[in-house]
Amino acid sequence: MAFIASHGGDVGKREISRAFGLDGSDRIALKSMLRELTDEGLIGSKRRKLHVPGALPAVVMAEVTERDEDGELIATPIDWDEEEHGEAPRILVRLARRGRVAGPAPTIGDRVLLKTEEIPEADGHVRHNGRVLKLIEKARALTLGIFRRDAQGGGRLVPIDKRNMGREFAIPPDFAGEAQEGDLVSVEIVRHHAYGLPAAKVKERLGSISTEKAISLIAIHAHGIPSVFRREALAEAEEAKAATLAGREDWRDLPLVTIDPPDAKDHDDAVHATPDLDPDNEGGFILTVAIADVAAYVRPGSGLDREALARGNSVYFPDRVVPMLPERISNDLCSLRPLEDRPALAVRMVVGANGRKKRHSFHRIMMRSAAKLAYAQAQAAIDGRPDGTTDPLLEGVLRPLWAAYGAVKKARDARAPLELDLPERKILLKPDGTVDKVIVPERLDAHKLIEEFMILANVAAAETLEEKRVPLVYRVHDQPSLEKMSGLREFLQTLDIKLPKTETVRPAQFNDILARVDGSELAPLVNQVILRSQAQAEYAQENYGHFGLHLRRYAHFTSPIRRYADLIVHRGLIRALDFGRDGLPENVTPEQLSEIAARISASERRAMAAERETIDRLIAHHMAEQIGATFKARISGVTKAGLFVALDDTGADGFIPAVTLGMDYYRYDEARHALIGDQTGEMHRLGDRVEVKLVEAAPVAGALRFELISEGQYVAGDKRRFRGGSRGRYRRPDERPRPGPRGKRR
Repeated sequence: MAFIASHGGDVGKREISRAFGLDGSDRIALKSMLRELTDEGLIGSKRRKLHVPGALPAVVMAEVTERDEDGELIATPIDWDEEEHGEAPRILVRLARRGRVAGPAPTIGDRVLLKTEEIPEADGHVRHNGRVLKLIEKARALTLGIFRRDAQGGGRLVPIDKRNMGREFAIPPDFAGEAQEGDLVSVEIVRHHAYGLPAAKVKERLGSISTEKAISLIAIHAHGIPSVFRREALAEAEEAKAATLAGREDWRDLPLVTIDPPDAKDHDDAVHATPDLDPDNEGGFILTVAIADVAAYVRPGSGLDREALARGNSVYFPDRVVPMLPERISNDLCSLRPLEDRPALAVRMVVGANGRKKRHSFHRIMMRSAAKLAYAQAQAAIDGRPDGTTDPLLEGVLRPLWAAYGAVKKARDARAPLELDLPERKILLKPDGTVDKVIVPERLDAHKLIEEFMILANVAAAETLEEKRVPLVYRVHDQPSLEKMSGLREFLQTLDIKLPKTETVRPAQFNDILARVDGSELAPLVNQVILRSQAQAEYAQENYGHFGLHLRRYAHFTSPIRRYADLIVHRGLIRALDFGRDGLPENVTPEQLSEIAARISASERRAMAAERETIDRLIAHHMAEQIGATFKARISGVTKAGLFVALDDTGADGFIPAVTLGMDYYRYDEARHALIGDQTGEMHRLGDRVEVKLVEAAPVAGALRFELISEGQYVAGDKRRFRGGSRGRYRRPDERPRPGPRGKRR
């Protein structure tokens, strides 16, 4: 175990055998020993490499957070699951060897890629050294906040960052610029005083916080999402010339169609299907998926390429998109517009009547989309309600697509990927940028068709690159950890649902449980808890499979306009199949791809956090005038500090502090995912339906606080249960009901 831990998750059976001098006969005993250690939770396995749970990987993306008492820089890993592994480890930052890192040395707030190693016999809180491999992102010197003007013509800045809540900055009149009361501004700290507030200078006025249109700007600036393209990248985009037919197959007569959301501005994937006429494949189909050829315009090492890598992916907010590539590329040259010539990479797949892929081939083509369709529009045509656009396409294009999907669905059902039922809400805005309503879009077969065709194309891309031995970035999803499986098993036991202990976990085991509770009151609860037991998908140069999709090899190929990982895969295919000179450079190493994978995984998490926080702020702003109103909700999270709830009508998230639950002391029961009253036995559990009252809204922070109105459940067979009492109030059976103050803990 010490040997495994010292190598930071970069050890397999081969390395252990070599280090300990084991021969063939010893390896059987080694395999048995490792299995026992894994079953006991003392070590874990990921990407076919062994590690001690909670140990740092050999290479980690980290943020420099502080200096120690000796002035040394300390960093913490960005992607760290505190719920699973506890407090994030602190890493002592060491500069790289001479000549290994270009540019300035890291400072507090910077993001760095570190090569980690455990400090021998460490006796303090810092137990790891981290040698800097690359400085990824410099700290932003600006602070974002709300400007509050004072009588002297200056003002104060109220930071929007929750970590700086309560801390203000003084802005002298000469430094206020054109900022107005309530404006969202970015400031530069100009000086600190021994006494009083630090002084700051307004650098940029971003707009009034009174409009929802400014709310996405908070997330953009708070998370440091690049939103302004460098001149170099814009110049390259504007100078780009449309690709020609030279070196491409001419597929312009194939009636490929795009099917997207109605408000989509770029269209990067098109599909086509036709029955296979080969008598050896009776009932089979030939599927074609064509993807915009972004690699033709974004060359390795160019300004556009550096900009795309820095962004990692496009970020989608309700009122705007922060694209990975300039509009000239994403919405024009690479958007598969109808009846316009566009370059693409296409994969042609032959599937059997059972939906299983028999073979596939990739092609670099020139295509011409036959139509731009919306999901609901295509579905309506299949359901017997075609319009002027879909009617001519119904028999020759749409019905074969749906027939092919019917076959592919058989293979999907046989594969049995994880089937979580988690409705996704969407915010609709009015023309002025304010919230109109929150809806749950209907899940149509049109959505599932595109999703399954894209999955098939992604698998084909990974298989081709593996076969050609060209390095790639995989999309991977690890199986749940032993600790999370143990917690899930304990929770399911409280519902009289048994989850067997097995060496290999499969999605089908979770699907069986979900099927048992489908349609019952327990369904939302069980879906949420199973979701929380899952690992988070990421990008990696090493392949350890995709657990959720139940696939051994999987790579993102279908969205190079908005994901850098897909662009890497496109370049790999161009190199592997000798499609041109703009493929993946021959000198790209697996180590460099590991670094890229770490960067774009961090960018993806950054985007997810920004999108989530923007929705929270929008809804909090929308509900700020509804203080005192009551709502139906469901408990979406339980902690020692209180309950998180999600409202039925808007999906808004809010918090109920445990201290406000009533005249009892509520303890956190981890196995039940519940708070349970000491005296009454009253239980508030994850997934419970509740009624709540809004008592506070903080739009800038995106926070809502509620009060619980409805009663909880009671633990079955608990002797503390006393019926007929006021909510949350312990009484003896002979005590008459009487009102009592809320907000107190006994």
